[in-house]
Amino acid sequence: MDVFPAWFLNFMIAFVNGILTLFHSSRANKNRKEIDLTGYRLTFSDDFDGDSLDPEKWGAHEFFGMRKGGYWSAGQASVKDGNLIIRTEYKKDGEFGPAWYTCGLSTQHKFEQTYGYFECRCILPKGQGLWSAFWMLNDNVGKVSKNAIKGAELDIMESPFWHLKGRRNRRITQNIHFSGYNLQTRYRNVGIFRLDNDPYENYNTYGLLWTPEGYVFYINRQEVAHTAYGGVSTQPEYLILSCEVDGGDGLPTYGWSGNIKKNDKATFIAEYKVDYVRAYQLPQQ
Repeated sequence: MDVFPAWFLNFMIAFVNGILTLFHSSRANKNRKEIDLTGYRLTFSDDFDGDSLDPEKWGAHEFFGMRKGGYWSAGQASVKDGNLIIRTEYKKDGEFGPAWYTCGLSTQHKFEQTYGYFECRCILPKGQGLWSAFWMLNDNVGKVSKNAIKGAELDIMESPFWHLKGRRNRRITQNIHFSGYNLQTRYRNVGIFRLDNDPYENYNTYGLLWTPEGYVFYINRQEVAHTAYGGVSTQPEYLILSCEVDGGDGLPTYGWSGNIKKNDKATFIAEYKVDYVRAYQLPQQ
């Protein structure tokens, strides 16, 4: 049972995020240290070739059905022209009734790994009131704990900034959560970064190097942030690709990504296009 109503949580997230975008953001430029994958072993790869999702690699994430301000439905994910496409739109005749629909996919019970380098290449979806993400999770994250050793939510990329004006909407955010999602939750914003290469028009890569010593976050294989917040997870985690609609209980409200109700229900469609997802094992592991 949630402690706070969805509208209040959304407002608080939007408020905190507004402060962070003013004082905790920087430019993801080309003058940073680049990752060297020499000696790393490829353990997972999907280039989304063919005309359907590979069921040996991906499945519906466990939160299917009502999800924040809309619903996750398997029909919103497809493969076309070498991309996974997660489509967000309003449906009068959706499987859960009239509502906003999108999707979340994961490798849970199919591919899970402890430590390594994890990366996706994608184009972010345009639209107010929604955001895409590439993240990692394990089954212990929702359980209360004083540290993240048994598991953390690792947000390699989240994209809630399209509604901001000018070049400010070219930002993405990277975050870590552990100890559940209510009053006991622990959270840190690792960084907010503006891309020179417009992420809503062009492909960019988002990566995470996870070692026993900590996490290093990458954009286009350039190091942008590092942390060991909460203590480093020592448990296998799975990959997630998702899009979210701001809100709660299936109803959209204002949040850190704006308000999806400001889009025209009859014509609005947003597509999260993923070119590939890859995972590598650390050298000599």
